[in-house]
Amino acid sequence: MTGHDPRAIEIDTSRPHPARMYDWFLGGKDNYPVDEQMARQLLTVDARGRDMARVNRAFMHRATRWLAGHGIRQFLDIGTGIPTEPNLHQIAQRTAPDARVVYCDNDPIVLAHAAALLRSTPEGATEYIQADARRPDVIIEEASRVLDFGRPIALSLLALLHFLDDADGAAELVDRLVDRLPSGSYLVLSQTTGDFDPEGAEKASALYRARGMTLRLRSHAEFSAFFHGLELVEPGVSLSADWRPELGEAVDVLGDRPIPGYAGVARKP
Repeated sequence: MTGHDPRAIEIDTSRPHPARMYDWFLGGKDNYPVDEQMARQLLTVDARGRDMARVNRAFMHRATRWLAGHGIRQFLDIGTGIPTEPNLHQIAQRTAPDARVVYCDNDPIVLAHAAALLRSTPEGATEYIQADARRPDVIIEEASRVLDFGRPIALSLLALLHFLDDADGAAELVDRLVDRLPSGSYLVLSQTTGDFDPEGAEKASALYRARGMTLRLRSHAEFSAFFHGLELVEPGVSLSADWRPELGEAVDVLGDRPIPGYAGVARKP
């Protein structure tokens, strides 16, 4: 593991954190009452919060299978979250045992559980970086110790960009990271949208603002703009649940309304 002092793990339990809330939605135990409280408040806005987390995770599994099946052997996952098996490296290494995976997150609780992210196959490698997503140069420098930036890399930012506002440089962050990738690399993104329930989206955003956090829900067009200059893999930008469902098991969800999240995978020419 790089970019941290393991003796200096300090977890702030006075305010909710997205990674721990996501863990709660997935049924995990690595969260605190403050995280559960806010997660339950979000369920009053949309009762399918757990479904959103599960659908996003299922997309990660399918996208990773597709990438590994198309020759990608290097993965950089930023905004990793608390380990929930099977994780990205396990999915990738089942197809390609020699896959090399670098995870990155800034929540100390993820660091506390990072050993679960480092159980690599003997042929491959996994590494964990403790760093903020808004410091792409630091991430690239650390990741280059494990990944060869002269060969294609799959860069994933899953359920992360909706925590970065436009004014905070979300688009610039993606561009700076993609600029460092060689030709033949892939960008994998997912994020929540307010397209299907604008009123509920504003209520959810207000809950985040009240706690000093950002929730920037984006439209289909706004989300698609992150892929500018890249070649989208079919079916292009779609609902997360609709991206190549044949590559994974179906996720049972409440009701018939779309789960409000977009996803896409695109190749750098």
